[in-house]
Amino acid sequence: MADVSANLGVANVTASQSRLFTTDGRSLKTALAAAQVRAKRRALLLVLPLLLFLVISFVMPIAQMLLRSVHNDAFSANMPVLSAWFNENPNSAPDEAAYAALVSDLRHARADKTAGLIGTRVNYDLAGSRSLFTAAARKAEGLKPPYREAAIDLSADWGDSALWQAMRSASSAYTTSFFLAALDLTRDTNGKVVRVEEGRRIYVSHFVKTFTFSAVITAICLLLAYPVAHMLATLPLGKSNLLMILVLLPFWTSLLVRTTSWMVLLQEQGVVNNALVASGVVDPTNRLAMMYNQTGTVIAMVHILLPFMILPLYAVMRPIKPHYTRAARSLGASSWTAFRQVYLPQTLPGIGAGTLLVFILAVGYYITPALVGGASGQMISNFIAYHMQGSLNWSMAAALAAILLAAVLLLYWLYDRLIGIDNIKLG
Repeated sequence: MADVSANLGVANVTASQSRLFTTDGRSLKTALAAAQVRAKRRALLLVLPLLLFLVISFVMPIAQMLLRSVHNDAFSANMPVLSAWFNENPNSAPDEAAYAALVSDLRHARADKTAGLIGTRVNYDLAGSRSLFTAAARKAEGLKPPYREAAIDLSADWGDSALWQAMRSASSAYTTSFFLAALDLTRDTNGKVVRVEEGRRIYVSHFVKTFTFSAVITAICLLLAYPVAHMLATLPLGKSNLLMILVLLPFWTSLLVRTTSWMVLLQEQGVVNNALVASGVVDPTNRLAMMYNQTGTVIAMVHILLPFMILPLYAVMRPIKPHYTRAARSLGASSWTAFRQVYLPQTLPGIGAGTLLVFILAVGYYITPALVGGASGQMISNFIAYHMQGSLNWSMAAALAAILLAAVLLLYWLYDRLIGIDNIKLG
């Protein structure tokens, strides 16, 4: 009887607790939601230092650099009077007021020592303009009205409509002229977008060559890496790990050292040519030209990028069970059919990862084409480096980099739409 009473008491307590949880369900949900919010806040605080580091050291510099592709105020900030005239007269030919504004700004540029900066900005759109501005600024104080005749007496170029169109384009701090130049386009004297002269069309052809080179290098890496990765994946783990050291060995060597080593191997008096001459394959007077051309660029870049293709393929191939292929062959499939229909589809995530990784790395490579490729083996990255370090036209470098970035992002988007980025496996 006592046991029955105890059981009834326990049942009553459980029932009352159940009713408590049921009637007070809203407060429990609120408490649970508050706990989740606190957990998310703590997680955010943990990753906030890393997020700030990435924003400050990575995102902001890239954004600032890309802004240069459409912003350059070297002319508009130092020629304010003439820039104001351009804004007030968008379609007018230069009159006496325009020349008066030009002379006034040149006098201030002489005092502020900014004539070279102004001329450099106009020189980006019209070659040979920098010396024109620096010479005119030195003599601007002595110019008297009428300013049109006085300026043209200094140089007939001040009456050239192409020069005034270039100044009009530069009078706005925000411009598309750098993107037009990166696509081998310009504006004529009427402001219409036209292609530049045939001898100056260099960037579009190098964009095409860059992507073509990258595709060829990616294809060669895939053909070489697939059997190597398959061998590593099918060998016993001990032997596989030993051979994997040879794959990883290039990562422990400087990129510059590897590139200069290829220069020693591929030059006309290098190891490869000497071996071919000694074996009688190549005539001593007709050695193979493998340096400072496209051939040398492809050979060196394939060697450098090959591990980036092998590793994703190996990571996908290693878990594949060999009895899948054996089962297909036992059912009557040939070796090629078993490979094509059973084994190859299981390695597609590794193929996709390696292909995308190698292609993107090849598109942006700079050191190897610069040292091995010469003039014919250069890629668009070499022009970006030239404008950053040689001509100091950072706006042009930013425009080329922005186009390259947009092309890579478009490729990434197409890959995601056609195959699915979730299918990529890097390891």
